[in-house]
Amino acid sequence: MARPPLVPPGPELTAAERTRFARHLLLPDLGVGGQRRLRAARVLVVGAGGLGSPALLYLAAAGVGTIGVVDDDVVEATNLQRQVVHGVADVGRDKVDSAAEALAAISPDTVVVRHRERLDTVNALSVLADYDLVLDGADNFPTRYLVGDACARLGVPHVWGSVYRFDGQVSVWWAGEGPCYACVFPSQPPAGAVPSCAVGGVLGAVCASVGSVMATEAVKLVTGVGEVLVGRLLVHDALRQTWDAVPVRRDPGCPVCGSGADVSRPLGWATERGADGSDAVVAEPNRPSIDVVELARLLGERDGGGSSFTLLDVREPGERDVAAIPGSVLLPVGAVRAGEDVPGSAGTVYVHCKAGGRSAEAVDLLRAKGIDAVDVTGGILAWSRDVDPSVPTY
Repeated sequence: MARPPLVPPGPELTAAERTRFARHLLLPDLGVGGQRRLRAARVLVVGAGGLGSPALLYLAAAGVGTIGVVDDDVVEATNLQRQVVHGVADVGRDKVDSAAEALAAISPDTVVVRHRERLDTVNALSVLADYDLVLDGADNFPTRYLVGDACARLGVPHVWGSVYRFDGQVSVWWAGEGPCYACVFPSQPPAGAVPSCAVGGVLGAVCASVGSVMATEAVKLVTGVGEVLVGRLLVHDALRQTWDAVPVRRDPGCPVCGSGADVSRPLGWATERGADGSDAVVAEPNRPSIDVVELARLLGERDGGGSSFTLLDVREPGERDVAAIPGSVLLPVGAVRAGEDVPGSAGTVYVHCKAGGRSAEAVDLLRAKGIDAVDVTGGILAWSRDVDPSVPTY
């Protein structure tokens, strides 16, 4: 169903703007009026990462007048495989600064507002309230739920996308017009149930596919062109190269946008778990642990004929292909959960993962079976940082 344009027209286009945006002006449904609406629009993009990068580039190229960028992270080498708004020279820079410079090179007239911060229950409403719509390219569940909650509270359209490996999803959540994010995804998944892209990987071009659809939906909302994805969830399978639209409905009992929703409740109702779960460490005072420096000492003694023990890697096989600690054996945490035996178990089992979350869980599971398991805090990232810098990070 077509909807009225979200943004009123801005000033008349200059001669230079008519030349620059000529291909838009030739579109009967968009034309001069649509381009003036884009120039007047204020669009916020949450995350200058895999999804935010293509969305930001196409929004700027389309002539959106004001673009806000929310990100508190810095550019890392591992980002460059998919986060095309950044380049090699930007590694180590704040993402909002790198993104702002890239957008200025494409569209000098676009005002880029840099929000160098992480959205939380304190600042989310004040940041989002200044924009006509929000594009959510967050890479973790707490932020997705927080953005969905804040957009529903404000009545702002929420263009959402997610990617994992070769798959993607896109929709437009809009409380009052259709379902909100919580209507369709009513609860945050348990910690570790959905691996992040940092654990499972993602094809970079899938981010481009999904991010460009997000930008298209934003343009349609601003200008009133076409039928936006309210009430539909678009599912992309890049391996089969298919796009399927799944109908989704508003939940009348939704705690965020339903008739009984408490508008005075604290924001962020579903963010209490604190992370997407792939490597979140749960405090456990009775869990024995060592750091990577001590592990290196023990490995040296073992190689010299000292006491035998097992160093267990509970990451996924693909992660081990990127980086591994010499002398370790692999048993993914899912196999530990399933009760599989530790391969070549001898004496104490020292357990590591990427950063510490999965190893802590595995240690607890193994100790419950009577195995002398010890957590290696910080995982392979700490090993690369403190013991062997030649080991790649990811």
